Amino acid sequence: MKSFDSVPQAGCSRRNFLRLLGTGVLAMGFSSTAARLSPGGPRSKETRRNVIFVLSDDHRYDFMGFMEGAPAFLETPNMDRMAKDGAHLANAFVSTSLCSPSRASILTGQYMHKHKIVDNQRPEPDGTVFFPQYLQKAGYQTAFVGKWHMGHDSDAPRPGFDHWASFKGQGTYFDPTLNINNKRQKFEGYTTDVLTDQAIDWLAKERDSKRPFFLYLSFKAVHYPFQPAKRHHGRYEKAQVKRPETMANTERNYQTQPHWVRQRRYSIHGIDHMETGQYDNDPVPSFDDLYRRYCETVHGLDENLGRVLKYLDDTGLSDSTLVIYMGDNGFALGEHGFYDKRDAFEESIRVPMLAYAPGLIAPGAKIKQMVQNIDIAPTILDAAGLQTPESANMDGQSFLPLLRGEQVRGRDHILYEYYWEWNFPATPTVFAIRTERYKYIFYHGLWDHDGFYDLQTDPIERHNLINVPAYGDLIATMKKQLFDELEAGDGLNIPARRPVGERLDQRKNKR
Repeated sequence: MKSFDSVPQAGCSRRNFLRLLGTGVLAMGFSSTAARLSPGGPRSKETRRNVIFVLSDDHRYDFMGFMEGAPAFLETPNMDRMAKDGAHLANAFVSTSLCSPSRASILTGQYMHKHKIVDNQRPEPDGTVFFPQYLQKAGYQTAFVGKWHMGHDSDAPRPGFDHWASFKGQGTYFDPTLNINNKRQKFEGYTTDVLTDQAIDWLAKERDSKRPFFLYLSFKAVHYPFQPAKRHHGRYEKAQVKRPETMANTERNYQTQPHWVRQRRYSIHGIDHMETGQYDNDPVPSFDDLYRRYCETVHGLDENLGRVLKYLDDTGLSDSTLVIYMGDNGFALGEHGFYDKRDAFEESIRVPMLAYAPGLIAPGAKIKQMVQNIDIAPTILDAAGLQTPESANMDGQSFLPLLRGEQVRGRDHILYEYYWEWNFPATPTVFAIRTERYKYIFYHGLWDHDGFYDLQTDPIERHNLINVPAYGDLIATMKKQLFDELEAGDGLNIPARRPVGERLDQRKNKR
């Protein structure tokens, strides 16, 4: 029986889909037994790898030098090296494209509707369990360095980490103050450099060489406002900026899109908000300047990733360490008239993901199966020789078999969710389901139409096919699956939160 992505035009019938679902052919997740959830506990000390997880902020999936379509001038030699000597997970996604919810999904292995961290304004609920706590119980030495960002007000150490070096909220790009194990210290310099210094110092001076370790290095870069290191500022000043096709405010780009998409152009996250005249006192620079500073900030991020890899290679730790690099969410740079994330278009939900582990991962591996941020926790536990406890109630599953080169099928779809924010009201509540070829997007609370895209024939998502009769059965099938899975996981009980923080709801007039 066929799956979604082998179905022509009209798709499969609902009856056939339900039969497929019942037999497990369309079951979400990996078919490998290594990915199944089972009670916690070590399997074998021989499989207990050290792990370094490096997370960036707002780094879009295609802004790495080796990627086709990346800016020709962008230099990321260390990411390029990770892809050459390790694995590029070419279809990595987040379950929510927003800083705090995505980070919570990484740390819990759960969808946003389960961990309940739904915006950037509030801290994690009491009693939230993070996967490093399981590593600690298994004898791992653990450290967190960098941006935590669940709520704006606290930089206090969180459960699961023996060593802590972090800052409040978004932090700053220069001269940060870090809370290091409950003692605050001011540092001079570029924050990405400072955080890397802290991580390498911990590895060199505080790590117990007799124990396996887990290091979580979480950069502020490349979050808006994009600020490169002074040594890199202006590096790409003369570079030509290529604007995406869907950035133009034309009927071709918007004639089938939901109405809210065009309206967002004029909001705080739209490109027509940033370029409306010198008297508007806009907080955003010109689009070309924004683009160049973004690329310079990515370059500095790459430079520091290289420092970590060099330390591992120089000390021989590379042979026993798995390094995973990813972004916490994507970022639009003009697509559909947007900058920012939150929505379910590809630039928002896709993220860069690389893995490096000599002896474990074959050089040059390109993994095409879909993975999500909710899979990070069970994958790292798997790399540590641990089985994911049933009590963890994780939605994600280990993709370590894919890194090993095992022939496993992987996911056939991903789910996505984003809840409307009082602080940034231009983007509605979004639920989406994406297969390898098709994407269905449901917009909640709007008098508008939904989205349906064929990513094979229309990778830039210009043509919304939601009202094309030939796709009616497939759309109905995907919509049903989306809501069946959300309902089964209690994902339709959308929380309403008390308004907190600044409301950026101004919208420019059309010109």
